[in-house]
Amino acid sequence: MKTSVTELFGIKYPIIQAGMIWCSGWELATAVSNAGGLGLLGAGSMYPDVLKHHIKKCKENTEKPFGVNVPLLYPNIEEHMKTIVDEGVKIVFTSAGNPATWTQTLKSHGITVVHVIANTKFALKAQASGVDAIVAEGFEAGGHNGREETTTLVLIPMIKKAVQIPIIAAGGIGTGQQMAACLALGADAVQVGSRFVATPESSGHEAFKQRVISSAEGDTKLSLKPLTPVRLLRNRFAEEIQKAEAAGMSAEVLAEMLGRGRAKKGMFEGELEEGELEIGQVSSLIKEIKPAADIVSELMEDCIATINHLHSFNSDN
Repeated sequence: MKTSVTELFGIKYPIIQAGMIWCSGWELATAVSNAGGLGLLGAGSMYPDVLKHHIKKCKENTEKPFGVNVPLLYPNIEEHMKTIVDEGVKIVFTSAGNPATWTQTLKSHGITVVHVIANTKFALKAQASGVDAIVAEGFEAGGHNGREETTTLVLIPMIKKAVQIPIIAAGGIGTGQQMAACLALGADAVQVGSRFVATPESSGHEAFKQRVISSAEGDTKLSLKPLTPVRLLRNRFAEEIQKAEAAGMSAEVLAEMLGRGRAKKGMFEGELEEGELEIGQVSSLIKEIKPAADIVSELMEDCIATINHLHSFNSDN
């Protein structure tokens, strides 16, 4: 399947694996890239030397394109960007910050730049900064999210009308049917996060993976809105945060409750009650752990089957 995004990245399928903190190391990124998608390293949970190690491992384990997702609010951003340039990474996804800050610097080194947005305002800002494509991430997504709470079904056609650059849909995508729906809405590719958490190659803790596949409808909720909105799986920590928000606690109080290392504790170390468990709404559809390559194949097969099924409808009947 060829789209403007597959041509932009030089990949076989319009499937991008999200650069999720604590879950997107070199094993997952290379597995997705080798399967025909685009694997991304999640630099937000890596120190500069760790990122360098994962980039080198990617280069050793795949000849296919791969990239790095960099949250622009990361404290060691200059070191991360230097590592990316020095190691010859060709694709960078930026998020959580102003795309104008780094886009032209990266592009001056021949790097393709994509920025993650959740509303029209920032889509236009990203386009004006010169990015090559944008990820439009709906309210259903795991991890950090937009305050507007715009769903993917509404966001994609809205952004399609506003920009001229390729759009990668994200948020609530874990099946080929959902992928086909996003393409029908005007997306040129999809970014999938939560479904790739439940893989052997994911660097998330096994206990976290098991919690994901056992989750049910309604088990995730957008929380910490006064700070940075994040979708969390229900546990003791998430319930305490929700009670504090309902009581009108300040951003300072919530930040103190969150503390440091909470996401690492939950997703990487497997502390399921006091850790921060970031995952999307689509987790309730995920019922088994399977290899990343199988997920890529199933997404494509089911997407094409869905499109063919829709083509089979006879409007005269």
